[in-house]
Amino acid sequence: MSVSAVIFDWGGTLTPWHTIDLAAQWRAYSAVYDPTHADDLASALRDQEIAAWRRAEEHHRSGTLDDLLRAAGVEPAGERHEAAMQAYLDFWTPHTYLDPDAPDVLSALRAMGIRVGVLSNTLWPREHHEAVFARDGVLDLLDGAAYSSEMPYTKPHPEAFHAAMRAVGAEDPAGVVFVGDRPIDDIGGAKALGMRAVLIPHSAVPDHDVEPDATIQRLADLLPLVQAWRQPRSSPGAAGGWAGE
Repeated sequence: MSVSAVIFDWGGTLTPWHTIDLAAQWRAYSAVYDPTHADDLASALRDQEIAAWRRAEEHHRSGTLDDLLRAAGVEPAGERHEAAMQAYLDFWTPHTYLDPDAPDVLSALRAMGIRVGVLSNTLWPREHHEAVFARDGVLDLLDGAAYSSEMPYTKPHPEAFHAAMRAVGAEDPAGVVFVGDRPIDDIGGAKALGMRAVLIPHSAVPDHDVEPDATIQRLADLLPLVQAWRQPRSSPGAAGGWAGE
């Protein structure tokens, strides 16, 4: 089977890994939303985020920023919330810039006629991600994207990968390459569905006994892999013949 689509994880893959202080991001929000009780609110929001990621890890259940805020007693609406959310996003800005290789890699894949997509475990709504991609000039290079905040499940649940395939118009997982940094969520989940899986091993995440189809040290290393996988290969036992992969 040749390659019809390449789907990327976001954080740690298209965007290099950053270690984030969960408390600091919520202090940025809380200092604007409720300066008098900022420390207590930031602590409550941090605890709710930890709980949300625990549900994702243990049960593959998704969540949203709005869910998290409401669980901490904050109604995510109104001018005060909007100003606080801007402070939160400003905190995140330096951690969201794309890998320098990303624009050229996405452009090259599109030039090969390969569909390009994103699948991210995220609490953020789609518009936050699209703003990042638009800022970095790659939004128009994506054929589709699937975010766990818009579905019931997170990676490695197979439905998350099916959603990403639908987003890019891919029908057969054997023709899809998934690129990610997490052995369990990305590599294990993709391979369980029958995709090829490529690991970028630079993130501080738990290891897992799963074998990727390839490991690369930078995004640009993906292109020769995809080009090779697009080539037909010899049929076993054939004398000089070629068979489609």
